[in-house]
Amino acid sequence: MSFLVVMLVLLVEKLTGWREHIQQDGPWLGALRRIEGNPRLAASPWLALALLVGLPGLLLGLLLLALAPLAYGWLNLPLHVLVLLYAMGRGHTKRELGPFRDAWRRGDQEAAALVSERDLGLSGETPGRLLEEVQGYLLWKGYQGFFAVIFWYLLLGPVAALVYRLLALLVEHSQQASWRELAGRVRHAFDWLAVRALLASFALVGNFVEVNRASLHEVLGWDTPARQLLAEVGPKAADLPKATDEETGNARLDALAELLVRSRLLWYALIAAWTLWG
Repeated sequence: MSFLVVMLVLLVEKLTGWREHIQQDGPWLGALRRIEGNPRLAASPWLALALLVGLPGLLLGLLLLALAPLAYGWLNLPLHVLVLLYAMGRGHTKRELGPFRDAWRRGDQEAAALVSERDLGLSGETPGRLLEEVQGYLLWKGYQGFFAVIFWYLLLGPVAALVYRLLALLVEHSQQASWRELAGRVRHAFDWLAVRALLASFALVGNFVEVNRASLHEVLGWDTPARQLLAEVGPKAADLPKATDEETGNARLDALAELLVRSRLLWYALIAAWTLWG
C-alpha cells in the first residue's frame, strides 16, 4: 500500500491545492502556546515534547490499529494519505525563491540580498556566500519537505512521518529555547539516517566520485547537521564549481533542483520495485 499512498500524495500535490488546506497547523500551534504558558511544563522540555509530539503520534497509532481490521485494512488508506500530506513540507520553494531569482537575473545583488533576508531569512557577506546560503536553503527544503518524510513513512509508517513534522514545527515555532534544543536533538536523530539515504541517491543520479569524496568521512559521523551535509555535498553531486557572484547563479539553482527531481524519480522507482518484490 505504501507505493499507492505515495503516488496518491504526488497526484494530490501536483494536481490540486488540497495540501495547503490539509496542512492546518493552527490547532497544534494553539496547544503549543497553551503549554508554553504553563510554568510547570515550561521547565520540563521532555514532558512538553511528550504532549506535543508523542501524544499525537500515540493517538494516530491507536486510530490506525482500530481501523486495521475493518474492510481488510483499506480504511487506513485515506488516513495514510491525509497524514502524509500533512507531514510534507510547508510552503512552495519555487515560489519563495522567485524574488531572489528575479533580482539575481537582473544583476541587482543589493535587491537579492534584501529579498533573501526578507523571504528566506538568509544573509551573506558576499554575493557568492549569499548564493551558497540560498543553495543550502533549496536543498534543505527539498530534503525535509519530502525525502525525510517519505523515508520515515516507508520505514516506520505514518506515525513516524507525523512525529518528524511535529518536531520540525516545534523547532520552528517554540518560544522556549530548551524546547527547541531538545526537539532539534531528536530531529537530528531522525535526520542522521534519512539524509545519508538522500546522499546515496545523489551519488547514483549525480557525480558519484565527488559525492563519495565529500561525504565518505561523514558516513558514520554524528555531529554534522543534516543541513550542513546537504549544503556541502549537493553542489558537488550536481558538478557545480564554487559559488561566485556571476550571472550563473540561477543556473546553479536549476541544477540543484534537477538533482532533487532525479533523486525523487529514483526513490519512486525503488519504492515501486520494493512493492512488487515485497
